[in-house]
Formats: sequence, C-alpha cells, structure tokens
Amino acid sequence: MINQINGLHHITSLTIDAADNNKLFTRVLGLRRVKKTVNFDQPNVYHLYYGDKGGSPGTVMTYFPFPNIKKGIRGTGEVAETVFSVPIGSLAFWADRLKANDLEKIRLEDSFGEKRLRFVTGDGEGFALAEIENDTRVGWTENSVSKAYAIRGIHAASMRLQDNGAMIELLNFMGYQQVENRGNLTRFVVQSGSAANILDIESLPNVKLSCEGAGSVHHIAFSVKNRATQLEVRKALVDTGYAVTPVIDRDYFWSIYFRTVEGILFEIATNEPGFEQDEDIADLGQTLKLPAQHEHRRSYLEQVLESIDL
Repeated sequence: MINQINGLHHITSLTIDAADNNKLFTRVLGLRRVKKTVNFDQPNVYHLYYGDKGGSPGTVMTYFPFPNIKKGIRGTGEVAETVFSVPIGSLAFWADRLKANDLEKIRLEDSFGEKRLRFVTGDGEGFALAEIENDTRVGWTENSVSKAYAIRGIHAASMRLQDNGAMIELLNFMGYQQVENRGNLTRFVVQSGSAANILDIESLPNVKLSCEGAGSVHHIAFSVKNRATQLEVRKALVDTGYAVTPVIDRDYFWSIYFRTVEGILFEIATNEPGFEQDEDIADLGQTLKLPAQHEHRRSYLEQVLESIDL
C-alpha cells in the first residue's frame, strides 16, 4: 500500500472560453488566478490556474480553454463533481451570488451530513459548495468575497463509475480508506491527509460512459510532498502493473500520470517548487508565463491568445 499521498493536489478541466472561465473563478467564486501560462503540448491554448493566495496544493482548479471544443457528455467513467469548502452559514450568500450570475441547476442538498449547494457551469461542469466546520485554510478575500464566505479550497471530488470494484482496489492501494456508504455513494478518506482528502464514488451500473469535452475533468491530481516520495509512488504503481509515465517537469510541480481501469486520468504531483518560482507572491497570475521551450514564440502567442482581465 502507498502511504505518501496527502489528498488532492489540483483538478484540471476543459472549457470553451478563457475569459468566461476567468470571470467565473475570480469574479464570481472569488478565487485568485495564481498563474496564466499555456498548455505544454498546445501553446496556443491557455493553461489557467485558480486557488488561494499562493496556489496551495488542494486549493487549485486549472483549465485548458479550447475555443472550438464541443460540450462533453456526462456519464460514467469520469470525475463528476468538485466540492469546495466554505464556512458554516455561508450557503445563503452563495445561493444569491450564483443565481445573480446565471449559474445553472442550483440546489441545496445534504451529503454525508454536509450541507451542500450544488450548481453547474455554462460548460456543464458540476460543482458544490459544502459548509465544513473545521477547515482552517484561509480563503482568498480580495475578489469581493469576505472571509465569512470565502472558498478555502477543494474539500472532495466525486467519480461516477459503472463498476467500482477496480477503483476501490486502487484507492485502497493509494492509502484511501472506506469510511461510509450511503445508497450508491461510497466515501473514501486519506485519514492523515490534507483538508482535500475525500473521494466519493457513485456506482451507476446502467449509465452510459461519458464523452470528454467542455465541462469535463481532464485529469485529477494527487499530492505528494516531493520528488523522492513521488518516485516511491511511481515504483509502487509500476510494480502493481500500472503503465505510469516518466516524471515530467510542469514548471510549478513534477508530475507522473496513469489511467485507471475506468479510463480516468490520474496524476501524482509534487508540492514543490510551487507557483512563486517565477513570480513574486504579490504578482501571481498577472503576466503570461511561458515554459522555457515556448519562450521563443512569445510575440506570436501574445497575439493569438485571447486577452483576459484579472
């Protein structure tokens, strides 16, 4: 069994419009844009990062905006919903704010004893805000959302699966323990992990497979402390039979990737070096940062990439 994983590092999704995505996460949800860079493989496409003040692991959503992408089709074999942690008593504020900004399918529910406000973005991506009592993380409060309401980071993510047997085996191997079952939902927790340490599995044997597009989660990333622990995790996964990529330098963390039996792309990302290596913390996310291999194309990329405000 692996014991080096702390919980979630980040979640990366696909979107149609960079400016709309930036507005949603900064002006509506109140997160900080901590990095404006590009897709390593398609540098004419942004890679946008949103999180807390410094982009701490477990607080970050990232996006690839593809202007001509079709909307994804929801189903099984995908990460279905990302749940953010908010303070107790804040959901009424968020319900009004989400309605005022035309978010869809806003509904108040209870899940595993947590009050949740669920909603869907214009891309069709599912989110929820959950009132969590003992989350000590400090949310970003400089985008018109006060401390009493500010999102503190990712609390949980859920996956929809036709058959959850292989996923349960994998999560147990990765250090997640099953703690509760309610109907077709099963909750897993890394007991000694971070505040972003929960995964919920929804079993839907008769639901068709999803089709990736705008509103789909591209991959879900798990956090490890450093490169040494990442290599330990990689060896353990390879020894178990998973086809794992070599370590890839993503500038702000090192990554390895593998696909689950259900086809979901998992990433294991290091907590080092972080987003401050090429920008002061006061200036995070303000200027376009390019991977070294694309720096020679800066003039061209600055012309073709859509202009987006903070």
